[in-house]
Amino acid sequence: MDRRSFIRASALGGSAAAASALAAPAIAQGRRTLTLVTTWGRGLAGVHDSAQYCADAITAITDGALTVDLKAAGELVGAFEVFDAVSAGQADMYHGVDYYFLGQHPALSFFAQLPFGMTFQEFNNWYYHQGGMELADNLYGIFGLKAFPAGNTGPQSGGWFSQEINGPEDFQGLRFRMPGQGGQVLGKLGASVQNLPGAEVYQALASGAIDGTEWIGPWADESAGFQEITKTYYTAGFHEPGPNLNLTVNREVYEDLPKAHQAAIEQAARASNLWTMSLFMANNSSALQRLQSEGVQIREFPDSVWDAFGAAAEEVAQEPMDDPIYAECYDSYMESLRSSAEWISRSSGTFTQQRNRVVGI
Repeated sequence: MDRRSFIRASALGGSAAAASALAAPAIAQGRRTLTLVTTWGRGLAGVHDSAQYCADAITAITDGALTVDLKAAGELVGAFEVFDAVSAGQADMYHGVDYYFLGQHPALSFFAQLPFGMTFQEFNNWYYHQGGMELADNLYGIFGLKAFPAGNTGPQSGGWFSQEINGPEDFQGLRFRMPGQGGQVLGKLGASVQNLPGAEVYQALASGAIDGTEWIGPWADESAGFQEITKTYYTAGFHEPGPNLNLTVNREVYEDLPKAHQAAIEQAARASNLWTMSLFMANNSSALQRLQSEGVQIREFPDSVWDAFGAAAEEVAQEPMDDPIYAECYDSYMESLRSSAEWISRSSGTFTQQRNRVVGI
């Protein structure tokens, strides 16, 4: 897409004529501004930071030749509108998690998170070395997009509840916020599942519109303030052991960039992938301690609930299998998961267990 045409079409503020007049000399001087929209409310701990890191890294790597104008959810388009906005050329790129967009294609689950799916390391193994990147390129290409892993929260918590969960039957009629296939799993257990953007979750929980919610983990959850509403917190969840956040670019915009700038976007995303994961992992333990000091009760789901999660998750994962793209992604994903999990469990899994025992952690 011609940059001037994009500015006229996107209506980002001000008159189209004025925007075009300002944009023309910037491009002529070899500089360009890209608009980044996100699924995150401004200031949401970790996830908004990840998007900002991407934006800043692109500018730094290109020495200012590319600058990124970050628009948080609601500032240009809504949280659940970013996929369509970038696909249609109304914005240049988005940062977000793509299980929000399963209505576009069910295979987007694989590039966000499957229940009982891959950890951060396992996803990277698949994406970078075992076929995931090629499958992503084909899938996102259908929508005129180019996607790059650009962050991960690590294992997410089971969530905040208004009451304890003692068995699968406790989900019957429970109004719970959980997106993606994880939400579909709870739906099979009888929950009334809500799919809300992160910025809207606190108010929904505080008002009683929902009975519980998952968000991310102790640090982000503490920042969101859920402990002010309920004290029942399940720290291990089935739904997101390593959710991938993408930096996704309009493919026409991406291919119009010089090769060096394309590489800058890719490398900024890779740097953010590691930086974001480390950010969450560095902050979660201390946040959990603070939550406990405020009276939060830490819970674990009983085995009967985990078993129910597993049975429902298998049903959900199999339902879109008549779609050939989904089926191809599923086969590749599961083959890689089995391969990675076998070695990780025999090496770092055993080591971590024994180290903690010997050192007394």
